[in-house]
Amino acid sequence: MPVSMYRLSVYTTIGENTMEQPWLKFYDEDVPHFLDFPDFTIPDYLYHAAKTYPNQVATIFMGSRLTYQELHDNVCRFANALHNLGIRKGDHVGIILPNCPQIIVAYYATLWLGAVTVLTNPLYVERELAHQWQDAEVKLVITLDIIFPKVNDVCQQLGIEHIIVTGIQDYLSIVKKILVPLEIRRQGKWVNVPYDKKRVLSFKGLTLGKQAFHPVADISPDDLACLQYTGGTTGTPKGAMLSHRNLVSNVIQTYHFLLQEHRETEDKAIAILPIFHVYGMLVMNLAMRLAATLILLARPEIPDLVATIAKEKPTFFLGIPALYTAVLNYKGINDVDLTSINTCFSGGSPLPESVITQFEACTGAPITEAYGMTESSGVTHVNPRFGIRKVGSVGLPIISTDSKIVDAEDGITELDVHQRGELLIKGPQVMRGYWRRSQETAQALVDGWLYTGDIAVMDEDGYFSIVDRKKDMILSGGFNVYPREVEEVLYRHPKVEHAAVIGVPSKVRGEKITAFIKLKKGETATSGEIRKFCIENLAHYKVPRAIKFRDELPMSLAGKVLRRVLREEFMGKVS
Repeated sequence: MPVSMYRLSVYTTIGENTMEQPWLKFYDEDVPHFLDFPDFTIPDYLYHAAKTYPNQVATIFMGSRLTYQELHDNVCRFANALHNLGIRKGDHVGIILPNCPQIIVAYYATLWLGAVTVLTNPLYVERELAHQWQDAEVKLVITLDIIFPKVNDVCQQLGIEHIIVTGIQDYLSIVKKILVPLEIRRQGKWVNVPYDKKRVLSFKGLTLGKQAFHPVADISPDDLACLQYTGGTTGTPKGAMLSHRNLVSNVIQTYHFLLQEHRETEDKAIAILPIFHVYGMLVMNLAMRLAATLILLARPEIPDLVATIAKEKPTFFLGIPALYTAVLNYKGINDVDLTSINTCFSGGSPLPESVITQFEACTGAPITEAYGMTESSGVTHVNPRFGIRKVGSVGLPIISTDSKIVDAEDGITELDVHQRGELLIKGPQVMRGYWRRSQETAQALVDGWLYTGDIAVMDEDGYFSIVDRKKDMILSGGFNVYPREVEEVLYRHPKVEHAAVIGVPSKVRGEKITAFIKLKKGETATSGEIRKFCIENLAHYKVPRAIKFRDELPMSLAGKVLRRVLREEFMGKVS
């Protein structure tokens, strides 16, 4: 693929459309209003980087480095191994890994075959894994050795034929290949994986082969690339179908809106946001687009992050408000040189102005706030990098993206500026629909418009602000948490009669998950007992941080607990 693959047709339209889309006037200079998107696929980014800059460092992980040529060769060999195991175009591959070189290899190898990635949170418990992989019709799973037991149990339950297992140490230096397993054993987390070369296979062993796999010739940009699971606007976990075209479009939109002055090979990006999340996946794909170095952190530990910044001198910092706050609160942060960072993005929830001021003072780099969804492949709205930034807003619709506010009740009537209503989005990055969920797809997508479920306002300049949620989704630590899922777990506790879960504003986490519980008559329980039950049945970020016991919970005539009333009562007491 020639270097010119990135030369796009860009054009600007000024006039009548500017009146309909007032935000166009506030784009930074040289940012095109619209783009023609090329016909290529996500693996083309890696191919281009490896061919053009083979010796450029692609990843840094615990001090070990892979060049783009080495990363490309690993992807090719792993794709060949997957092909030999029967993975074909359209098959679904479960990938349950932290941020490490293996998740990149697995992701691009799967897509290179024309297969579909199902990126999965390693923190999920067996119940959550079984739901996702059964729904997604996963054929093969790639996982980490220390979580092999729960993954194996689910794969046996679902009849998944192959499990490929890797260890954190697989891509480390010779010394660390010895030291890391010793530390894992010391922590009591070591797992003896029963490799058998048929059902349970070694990831590293599969990438040692000599034969390189050549890309499938008939992969189309419109082919399905990912099933990214989300609760969407209804709270029921389901797979957003993202095509190569969706993902490529969002990479190109983000690049042209925010990164045009960045030259290939010159950037180093911190990858602390999990790649299994759509935000982290966008960071990875942007890095491939720029032939940048991706500094991978397997765990979101602030001491590790700060030490890595001090040592590796990244230029990119992409995070969520809780991450920015945690870095600023880290003891000794004033003695750490953060000035290598020249580009900062924040998403997930509003970033407090005080945090913006402090972090920008430490780095000298402006923080750009943005908004997006799993259903939109990532970014849909963003503040200009050099132009007018409105703190607290999510900015302007990104290039080639339309947006409007409609009445939240009828879903049709378009509202004027400063009126609250549901946010709708239309653009090339918007998903094809929900996997095997035609009814939910019809509700979320109407005439190309994505109904976000978020309540927003647009000002006279075309800047959008998220002010509420149509549904009761909780945003905790950058993750979407759906009250109904947590409540269903609480209802399974033998002592619980009624339960309701709400989000309470938190400066650190965005929102703190708070559960209100009415116990069955004659029963007693402690907060610790309830939390322990939740920890056993939910990923840790879904576990309620506070448990409130009530004699009665507000109920509707239909017998449903009224979360809205609880929220109003609770917020009234703490205000």
